[in-house]
Amino acid sequence: ASGARRAKKRSSGESPGDGQALRSSGRQINRKATDTEEEDDQAEKKYRKCEKAGCSATYPVCFASASERCAKNGYTSRWYHLSCGEHFCNECFDHYYRSHKDGYEAFASWKKVWTSNGKSEPSLKAFMADQQLPFWVQCIKADCGRWRQLTKEIQLTASLAATYRCGMKFSNIKSEGPDQCSQPEDLRVAEVTDSWWHSMLILPPLLKESPASPFLAAYYPDCVGMSPSSSPSHVSLTELRADHCLCPYFQPFYQPNECGKALCVRPDMMELDELYEFPEFSRDPTMYLALRNLILASWHKNCKEVLTSQKCALHIIVRGLVRVRCVQELDRVLNFMTRKGLINTGVLAVTRHNSKNVIVIGAGASGLAAARQLQNFGTQVVVLEARERIGGRVWDGTSLGVTVGRGAQIVNGCVRMKCAEILCKMGIKMHKLEERCDLFQEGGQVTDPAIDKRMDFHFNAILDVVSEWRKDKSQNQDTPLGEKVQEVKKNFLQESGIQFSELEEKVLQFHLSNLEFACGSTLDQVSARSWDHNEFFAQFSGDHTLLTKGYSVLLHKLAEGLDIRTKCPAIDYSGDVVKVTSSNGSHWMAQKVLVTVPLTLLQKNVIQFNPPLPERKLKAIHSLGAGIIEKIALQFPYRFWDNKIQGADYFGHIPPSPDKRGMFSVFYDMDPQGKQAVLMSVITGDGVPAVWDMEDKDVVDECMKVLRELFKEQEVPEPLHFFVTHWRKDQWSQMSYSFVKTGGSGEAYDILAEDVQGKVFFAGEATNRHFPQTVTGAYLSGVREASKMAAM
Repeated sequence: ASGARRAKKRSSGESPGDGQALRSSGRQINRKATDTEEEDDQAEKKYRKCEKAGCSATYPVCFASASERCAKNGYTSRWYHLSCGEHFCNECFDHYYRSHKDGYEAFASWKKVWTSNGKSEPSLKAFMADQQLPFWVQCIKADCGRWRQLTKEIQLTASLAATYRCGMKFSNIKSEGPDQCSQPEDLRVAEVTDSWWHSMLILPPLLKESPASPFLAAYYPDCVGMSPSSSPSHVSLTELRADHCLCPYFQPFYQPNECGKALCVRPDMMELDELYEFPEFSRDPTMYLALRNLILASWHKNCKEVLTSQKCALHIIVRGLVRVRCVQELDRVLNFMTRKGLINTGVLAVTRHNSKNVIVIGAGASGLAAARQLQNFGTQVVVLEARERIGGRVWDGTSLGVTVGRGAQIVNGCVRMKCAEILCKMGIKMHKLEERCDLFQEGGQVTDPAIDKRMDFHFNAILDVVSEWRKDKSQNQDTPLGEKVQEVKKNFLQESGIQFSELEEKVLQFHLSNLEFACGSTLDQVSARSWDHNEFFAQFSGDHTLLTKGYSVLLHKLAEGLDIRTKCPAIDYSGDVVKVTSSNGSHWMAQKVLVTVPLTLLQKNVIQFNPPLPERKLKAIHSLGAGIIEKIALQFPYRFWDNKIQGADYFGHIPPSPDKRGMFSVFYDMDPQGKQAVLMSVITGDGVPAVWDMEDKDVVDECMKVLRELFKEQEVPEPLHFFVTHWRKDQWSQMSYSFVKTGGSGEAYDILAEDVQGKVFFAGEATNRHFPQTVTGAYLSGVREASKMAAM
């Protein structure tokens, strides 16, 4: 009865066409009602319904026509159901299944290939779906778009899908009439859009020749949405990247038995946010995985153009009506992945328009990423920046003859790191930093690598003990990391009877200095319980690189075409719209505002909120620390260090005493090609307050004393030019990056990321629990908030 109601609804207002067309739709809608039981008995002998519960095809038609005795649209002892509009008869089943029948060899040959490549059962239904169902293709004419069924002999390809028009002539297809687009669409196509249709699908769609195939050769194809009968890809990822200019750091899919990598997805599983967005695929995710994997691979094959559902649809090669459903679902999946920032992100410029408007406060990495993404969504965006420049804590200078970042410039792990990928797409090369870092002592000696290795082991062992200690500790039981490290070290020396030599103690201090560099603070401020809270999440792997052109090239590209204003604002979100007022009295109104200022400015109430921020958020803001490191860069008349470091990208400085460990612990060669003579070093930990009140020239003098001690056997020339950073005194930063203070927790990052009343949103490295302290973390937080605002 329900099937009849659906049929009546779809046939209303349409010309039914001839009887054969109706019968091919799977229904006999205009069949005259029988008036007697005798006529009903005759009908039962002539037809048999599909036995699949809920199938709407009252009078099925065999699509296979393989057996000479094929039932076609008549009687068969059993109908085999693939979808509500696709069945094959028992006679065609026997044609392939029985060993004495003509079709058996074809089925057996297919089964052999399927079994060797795939994991799912090579059933006859799978064979019919994979090899015998006709393809469906959509007319590309803008005023048509009707779906047409190809004859069984026609193989669908991406090029055919890109050029198909109704009535297109093939060698075995006749064109009937001058305007084939006027012919009505098969009634079965309308059914496919209904939600129940997918639940009646017997087998999930498995794509042939998917663009994802070269990336997923290590998986069973049917576990990642691809057909095991397709020829496996023989193109290596190296060849693929060469052919398509792919970024070498593009690795969107986990490989089997691989450790966690940031921003990678399991190609054979849906993630939690995907299940939340697409709950209908929770029982069988195959269709979703096939589409998602295809989209990811397609984006990175040609990542310089906007990826659309029309482009992706051409590569959905699968037989049967399920192709119609896949193309329909594609738009939803692609929009979701665009919102997440997995595709159509970075420096692309897309022209769309909608009625939404947003104010973004701060033109650093997070603000520019959010503004670019929102503008690509069609939102009207105004960016308010207090400085006279964009970039925030990214600030590159070229006064020394090469680009030297006063802020971020080194990428720690490039695989799937979004900023590294975008720079790759822009053609910006990154210099891979080699692992070798010789440790020089004051006096000029090179530290024995065996000592360095041994103390590196002890240093990491101490941190491992701290990790064990914190497992059963509450937030109230937290202690400063510096105290805990000294306690563990003391206990170890007492229990083991080992005594570190004077040099070994100094090498340990070097490693502790690096830890302070990572935290951006002295260790007496850092939480022993949560200092590495983000390490519980998958992190970026692969090469560490130096951005020889600096991050600014990326941020300036993101800023192109954005409406960026200056001066610091106050935010009033008490009404239906958000009102932002700048220090010069200018006003802006918007539905939403995104705040991307550094943590310190929130802690010091530089931005006034009306009403004040919730107590929960204020507590989180103050539970994080605002870390500070400073940099010094020196240009010399020649490369005096070359002979000693022998091509290394950097070298370490063993501090003469614990109180000196934050002063110039590592020196980076800023021109790895060896043309310019520029060294950059960092000031961390207790070294930062030591230089606060010093003149730049005095800081340079202290640095030169260290260099002359490290290269005592030769003359070290005076620098030609230099600069020293002053992030603590920078009015609109007053910090470098965040850390968890003693008594705090990583949850504070999540709380900072929470919006207020759906009107005030927050982004920046201090809102990214997974990737704090990094430009990519800031960038991803901007993309995250753009997605949230677009979805609300």
